[in-house]
Amino acid sequence: MHARALKPEEYFVESEPYYEPVGDEIEVFEAAWKNRLPVLLKGPTGCGKTRFMEHMAWRLKRPLITVSCHDDLTASDLVGRFLVTGGDTRWVDGPLARAVRHGAICYLDEIVEARKDTTVVIHPLADDRRVLPMEKLGEILEASPEFCLAISYNPGYQSVLKDLKQSTRQRFVALNFDYPNPQLEARIIEKESGIDPEMAERLVRFAQMTRNLKGSGLEEGASTRLLVHAAKLMKTGINPVVACRTAISEALTDDPEMLTAVNELSASVF
Repeated sequence: MHARALKPEEYFVESEPYYEPVGDEIEVFEAAWKNRLPVLLKGPTGCGKTRFMEHMAWRLKRPLITVSCHDDLTASDLVGRFLVTGGDTRWVDGPLARAVRHGAICYLDEIVEARKDTTVVIHPLADDRRVLPMEKLGEILEASPEFCLAISYNPGYQSVLKDLKQSTRQRFVALNFDYPNPQLEARIIEKESGIDPEMAERLVRFAQMTRNLKGSGLEEGASTRLLVHAAKLMKTGINPVVACRTAISEALTDDPEMLTAVNELSASVF
């Protein structure tokens, strides 16, 4: 019976990920890590939370283990389980246990999408105890000093049934993310896609129009990520209106009337 070792090459971020800070989030995260405090990232889809985590892992020179949470994710998926192979029973650590053992940063993306038992598991890691109960092994795993727990969720998108409980959120240092200001967002699009500044500014203008429709037919406006997708298509020679329709409009909604409205907005800009 043995636990799987962490292979550094799997999880270290070797080269610096491009990230433009919008406030003091880098300094706050570094201070939280030094003080062994868990971090909660709040903000809309595609605004840079995952890229920020990659940047911080590179900056702190720590391995990063990212888990995209979903409805079927259980506590055992995070902690680990026994597997039988060739008549031999062995224990295999889940991603959270691997991070705890080896001093990695564990990033649980969209934590509220996971099953309720997962939040129970992270509570002892997110307070002064910094331990992970391994019930199936009958052990309590103490976190390495370099270990950091980070979680994220989108407060504007989640339903009341999937909101983050106070008993969970009050354990974390919270960083609020939003879309960058127009000048910074245009610069990010330029950097990520190689598109010219004027077209980047037009994309940002179009995005702001879609964000104004949030709650009036759209669940979310165009994210920075979607703008970069459209810009890359445009850079490759795709007509701007077509790029906006395929990379942005169709990704935002299936409603025929809203699709028409959003496509008309892009046509007015391009």
